[in-house]
Amino acid sequence: MQTSVIGSILSVNVGQPRLVPLGNNTVATAIFKSPVETTVAVRAHNLAGDRQADLRVHGGPYKAVYLYPSEHYPFWQEQLEVSDLPFGYFGENLTTSGFTEEGVCIGDQFRVGTAILQVTQPRMPCYKLNLRVGRNDMVKRFWLSMRSGIYFSIAKEGELTRGDAVEKIADGPERVTIADVVGLYIGKEWNADLLARALRSPLRGSWKQDIESRLTERA
Repeated sequence: MQTSVIGSILSVNVGQPRLVPLGNNTVATAIFKSPVETTVAVRAHNLAGDRQADLRVHGGPYKAVYLYPSEHYPFWQEQLEVSDLPFGYFGENLTTSGFTEEGVCIGDQFRVGTAILQVTQPRMPCYKLNLRVGRNDMVKRFWLSMRSGIYFSIAKEGELTRGDAVEKIADGPERVTIADVVGLYIGKEWNADLLARALRSPLRGSWKQDIESRLTERA
């Protein structure tokens, strides 16, 4: 395919695990991210300066970089009844402009700075998003909004910084979007062809098994 610039990085955000209160206890979370202005190395399964608190459910090769579209921020400002939200608020490493879940397919590759990232799966938020926002219903609201954000693996290490272009360099097979996957999971999207393509796609994590299980339950 011919390469094309489809967006840009508005903010690069990193964070380290910290302890936060949960009832009478504390839990470790790295959902609190802060913007950085310097060039950031993209190495192995992380951005430099960023870590995950629980590697059983976060991080790893197929959740190495998390992107959230800035286009969703006005929606959440209205939903949460706040006048402003800082970039990185949803725990994303990259806050971008120019594309959303409807236009990004599983397996697509993008050049971001000198790194190459490959789309792997949507985000299924955990209870720590509730802690971040201070609402017990935030995980459910986030998920049902279908504004999941996008996880990437690191296909080529490199560096990136705020202001870099996001350039699409390769199409993934099957042309199944992140929004399609979420729609299949929650039962909002359904047809046999889409399901077959999703199951053939390089969709990572437990999504394929989960979608098949949920469809079996509905049958």
